Amino acid sequence: MTLAIFDLDNTLLAGDSDHAWGEFLVEEGIVDAEEYRLANDRFYQEYLNGELDILHYLGFALQPLASHNMEELLAWREAFMEKKVRPMMQATANTLLDSHREQGHTLMIITATNRFVTEPIAEALGIEHLIATEPELVNGRYTGEVAGTPSFQDGKVTRLDDWLSAHNRTLEGAWFYSDSHNDLPLLKKVDNPVAVDPDPTLEQFARDNGWKVMSLRG
Repeated sequence: MTLAIFDLDNTLLAGDSDHAWGEFLVEEGIVDAEEYRLANDRFYQEYLNGELDILHYLGFALQPLASHNMEELLAWREAFMEKKVRPMMQATANTLLDSHREQGHTLMIITATNRFVTEPIAEALGIEHLIATEPELVNGRYTGEVAGTPSFQDGKVTRLDDWLSAHNRTLEGAWFYSDSHNDLPLLKKVDNPVAVDPDPTLEQFARDNGWKVMSLRG
């Protein structure tokens, strides 16, 4: 069965859920506002520039998960979904997902954003398969560390290869939709790469290589 794979942030969503989670923590007074906002914005700019040290960033991003119990985190996440994520959801993205469902494709999200943030988003979009960066969980509490390989840049290829082996699947005929040049390693591996509202670097590469370029921003 054909895989239809989607990046999440700034692709299916009209915004970045990882950065928005940091903004939510600031707005709710859960973290030190000035210090956390500055770091969150700096890391996001490094990501856009293709300069992000993913492990350095995750040391920052996963710390709030380690600092609070699961009951608090789940309550905050529910509020985050309503306040931050649902306004970023796009009817055009749902139409695209439905078009692949109608073709019998298997839908998957693959994202560098951690599973705690992205799991309810995948559920809201009706996408069963999610590959996300995995925060380490020990005895029901997050440690602040990463479990396994972060699904970022080449790590997306590594994690997808592991999934394909585990499920006895291939990338034959696969689609991958992304906005970011950080996803070029995986875009280059699929038969049907699509640049969605792409950053300038990805847009130039896509046009130079005859890839489809599209917008979901209406």
